[in-house]
Amino acid sequence: MMISFFERFFEFQKELHQMLFSWVPFSVGDLMYSILGAFLLYDVINLFRKERRNRSLIRIMIIFTVFYCIYQIFWGMLYFQNPIIKKLKSQKEPDMEKAKRLALAYLEKCKVTRQSVQEDRNGIFIVTNLTSIQQEILDQQTKLPSSISGKKATQILDIKPSLFKNVMNFTGILGYYNPFTAEAQYNAELPHTFIPFTTAHESSHQLGFAREQEANFIGYLTGIHSRNAELRYSTEFFTLKSLLRFIVEEDPEFVKNILHQYSPAMKRDRAYEKSFALRHQGWLDDFFGLTNNLFLKSNQQEGSVTYSYFIDLLLNYEKT
Repeated sequence: MMISFFERFFEFQKELHQMLFSWVPFSVGDLMYSILGAFLLYDVINLFRKERRNRSLIRIMIIFTVFYCIYQIFWGMLYFQNPIIKKLKSQKEPDMEKAKRLALAYLEKCKVTRQSVQEDRNGIFIVTNLTSIQQEILDQQTKLPSSISGKKATQILDIKPSLFKNVMNFTGILGYYNPFTAEAQYNAELPHTFIPFTTAHESSHQLGFAREQEANFIGYLTGIHSRNAELRYSTEFFTLKSLLRFIVEEDPEFVKNILHQYSPAMKRDRAYEKSFALRHQGWLDDFFGLTNNLFLKSNQQEGSVTYSYFIDLLLNYEKT
């Protein structure tokens, strides 16, 4: 009963915030975080000044308390929603053989769809019209199976590039949802293979799916049946990579064989993803990976190191 109340409240505040902020061409939430960060930094510095220490400490505690309470009301309670896995008719444990069959199927899907998209002069996949992809995501959200999602798609386009893209490059964060402004942010400097699916994932948060792997699954349902080849390829490629990550510990030779079977264009896309990751490795990546893992576990999730829940959902949903 209480969770149902917060679900209804989320729908109200989401629609209100999107009407207020969607027309602004930059991320209002990122600007808000920047201003809040500046105030906090000022108070942290004042902690080292004896005459201002107590006042600054009280102000920091008030800010964190208010911030946390608003976060829980606007978003945190949605982590306690009924899991999607319970809505699927079949709830079997992940089957490795089925995962391998799906990996082979998505390998072929990727090969075919990759031929329908554009690439740059280096032969790397590029997005040609992100706005049309974002609009397609909103349209596809209205077609989600009612047995899985009864949530209301507002049809307000509110997906924006983050102002923190240069920092995000070194953190491993592809995008995020701001529960205080209902904006979905993505890192515009990512390899383009990531961008369409990342926007579908963050828009799934806007729809009201809080758990990370459930947002992946809704993003998958949004993209896999899309008429937009760029969104479909990004989704198929994400799905294939997720399946291979699931399989690799049990059968690395199978995964190695699949990678060899990538089309030349897919191999170029994969090489560019790897070079991007290598160029931006560092302590920030490790730090944010650790903190994100702790955050997910504190919100009733498995943590960032496993994709098994998404694979559970995928294997229970897909018909082979």
